[in-house]
Amino acid sequence: MIATRSTGFLGLLLFVLLNVSPLAGQSVRPAATLSPEQMERFLLTAKLVSSRAAGDGITNSQLATFTDGTVTHDVHIQTIDEFKMVVNTPRMSEVNFRDTYRYNIAAYRLAMLLGMDNVPMSVERNINRRQASVTWWIDDVLMSERERVKTNDEGPDASRYAMQVHLRRVFDELIQNRDRNLGNIVWTKDWKMWLIDHTRAFRLSEDLVNPALLQRCDQSLCAALKTLTADRVKTAVGRSLMSNEIEALVARAEAIVKHFDGLVAERGEGRVMYTLMRQPGAKP
Repeated sequence: MIATRSTGFLGLLLFVLLNVSPLAGQSVRPAATLSPEQMERFLLTAKLVSSRAAGDGITNSQLATFTDGTVTHDVHIQTIDEFKMVVNTPRMSEVNFRDTYRYNIAAYRLAMLLGMDNVPMSVERNINRRQASVTWWIDDVLMSERERVKTNDEGPDASRYAMQVHLRRVFDELIQNRDRNLGNIVWTKDWKMWLIDHTRAFRLSEDLVNPALLQRCDQSLCAALKTLTADRVKTAVGRSLMSNEIEALVARAEAIVKHFDGLVAERGEGRVMYTLMRQPGAKP
């Protein structure tokens, strides 16, 4: 979890900018030139140079600097892996509560399977004798969603902004994310929405939590949802999800498709489906 659930990403980012060493977040060779394969190899094998607490959250996550001798870049390390039968919070009560680093990896791999490019790459790696998710630190951050809400800024293209919001709602419903807050949505300088911190997602309910929010859907995402099977998801996510989590995910995908099929029949395809063009040079 980045910083706290209330302070979110931007406060931590400002702290980092003011306090990190000159190498942090920098690359001898620009990180933008890395292919997905090179980026994954970096996350899996690069040397840990330094690390520090990522804010005052309860998961003891770390902001770390890695280097492979050519590229030096920051990563986010999370080792949280908790299970509780019942958890009561001001927002909700939840049974079979799980908060785990594995879901960061699952969210990234599932997003890639669905053709999405707005979840940062995350891999599993042993860090200081503990299994962890190691996630690429997003470059060129403009603001968190919390900061955006203060100004109600929708960027230079309000239509594209809205499309990204709809895509996020579908993805969060699919993974049943219980912790999407204003601090774990990040906007980069090109006005791309990035979805971060998924340690409290992938719940076991097969029912949709808030289908009323699902009003529009990217056409390619909807097509990808129709092809999801337990076998395809298992192949994509590996051991980052258990079989019951995969089964619930596939059931929700089917429910989402059925929901949008109903909206298309009622309103017409043009009012429900859209195409969100992938940005040139987009990286995982």
